[in-house]
Amino acid sequence: MRFRDWATRVILISLVFLALSVALLIGEANKLKTNTTTSEPAAIAWSPYPQAKLQSDQIIQEKSQNLLKSPKNNGQSRFRYHTTEAFSKYKPRYLVAAVHPSNYGERYIQDANGVPLNNQPIIVIHETSNSASSAVNFFQTPHEDENMQASYHAIITLDGSVIYLVPPQYRAFGAGNSVFEGLDGAETVETNANLPPSVNNFAYHVSLETPPDGRGNNFLKSHSGYTEAQYHSLAWLIAQSQVPGDRITTHKAVDRSGERVDPLSFDFDKFRGLLDTYRQVNPVYSALPQ
Repeated sequence: MRFRDWATRVILISLVFLALSVALLIGEANKLKTNTTTSEPAAIAWSPYPQAKLQSDQIIQEKSQNLLKSPKNNGQSRFRYHTTEAFSKYKPRYLVAAVHPSNYGERYIQDANGVPLNNQPIIVIHETSNSASSAVNFFQTPHEDENMQASYHAIITLDGSVIYLVPPQYRAFGAGNSVFEGLDGAETVETNANLPPSVNNFAYHVSLETPPDGRGNNFLKSHSGYTEAQYHSLAWLIAQSQVPGDRITTHKAVDRSGERVDPLSFDFDKFRGLLDTYRQVNPVYSALPQ
């Protein structure tokens, strides 16, 4: 065989192997891309706050079970609560209303002095003082003055509708000068040297729409109270969280300005009873060493 013929065959064989190698690499890349895409939902961290969307009991339990089985999550996977069948059956009407960016902000990982923050979440229950639509309009209005900036994460209307406002991963401006007194003592965070410290950085703020007889008078001590639908929707919303009962409080309890008394006429026992109907302690959590 002449050298030229032999060299030609070697080159052809090399090209064939090169083509096969490229094809295999493309196949592996596509496979990796597919695996990455399908694994993304499992990598989403579970938020301790109520989520800004409807969630079925099945989705919540599957997500909790998947993370409980994951060796990478350890303490983070020990979810205390799971929702119940009653939660799955209750279907409140829900809406989403965008809040102007001036009225909410990022959650800080350090305070104004650079000290790392590790406060556990709390939920603060408010009332609107006027109609739900009036509150939404205010939150959608730009406010350059920091003393005017305000928002909630959600509002529960008189008919039980849930209006999602600020996504839970963001800091709503629901409380000004405020402190939470819990099992770990007094908790508050200064994020702005020009404003009093507040609980906003670790709080989820949800408000009940004020009944008509409670509007327009800041000196009322009570009013007719909240509707059955409001209590059910409030409990249903908070049931989606991992916030324990001893860290669910009111605006009146955390306020240090002496001006906030909401929510007026709130029946905490009734709310807690409904919350226990919509979520229960996870048996897997109870079995794990604390």
